[in-house]
Amino acid sequence: MEGGTRRLVILGVFALAGFVVLVGLGIWQVQRLQWKEALIARVEAGLAADPVPAPASGSWSGIDVSAIEYQPVIVSGRYLNDREAHVVFTLTQPKGPAGGIGYMVMTPFATDDGWLVYVNRGFVPRENRAPEMRAAGLIDGPTTVTGFLRAPHQRVWFGPADDPEGNAWFSRDPAAFAVAAGLPTDTVAPYIIDAFADPELPGGLPQGGETVVSFSNNHLQYAVTWFGLALALAVVFFAYVVRGRR
Repeated sequence: MEGGTRRLVILGVFALAGFVVLVGLGIWQVQRLQWKEALIARVEAGLAADPVPAPASGSWSGIDVSAIEYQPVIVSGRYLNDREAHVVFTLTQPKGPAGGIGYMVMTPFATDDGWLVYVNRGFVPRENRAPEMRAAGLIDGPTTVTGFLRAPHQRVWFGPADDPEGNAWFSRDPAAFAVAAGLPTDTVAPYIIDAFADPELPGGLPQGGETVVSFSNNHLQYAVTWFGLALALAVVFFAYVVRGRR
């Protein structure tokens, strides 16, 4: 095999490999697009649905929380107000009067059936972090909570670490909250309930109803980019072959 032919074969192999990878990435983005559109459709349908009973402990072993996230749920019991967890949060587009830098108040809720679930009661500004600064909004005794079922979320890898001793969290992990609060983790639901806004809550804090429902969907642009790069690679290699023959 002559040197020019050998070089062409080697370049052809690399070009083919690159083409296959780029097309594969494009196909993957198309699949992601289909998944994202299905997710958005499911969530939009769920937002308007009637609340259903929150999944009880007997169903946790096989539950796929991501598949039922944003489903409105309802549960009855009582708050364990002395075990609050505070998640650091900046509320930039509040639906209520409070906003800015503060915390989401995650309160364990003892259900009438004997299991626990963390309820995101809503946002409080920094100056109202301590429960005594919003005592009117602490709900004692039997009550019913309605809200969106949410999956746990870990902190972003480049973000600050959780501070269990200082009760300042960047993750939303009910199991971790339970360990820090001294609660039995096997009785804690593997999901969180984002409580709906309660216009009749004395003092208005925590400010519920601040669930952000927004999904970025740029997969079509990414797919076009990868397919475009694959086409450009093929055109460049073809032009190289034609030029070499000339």
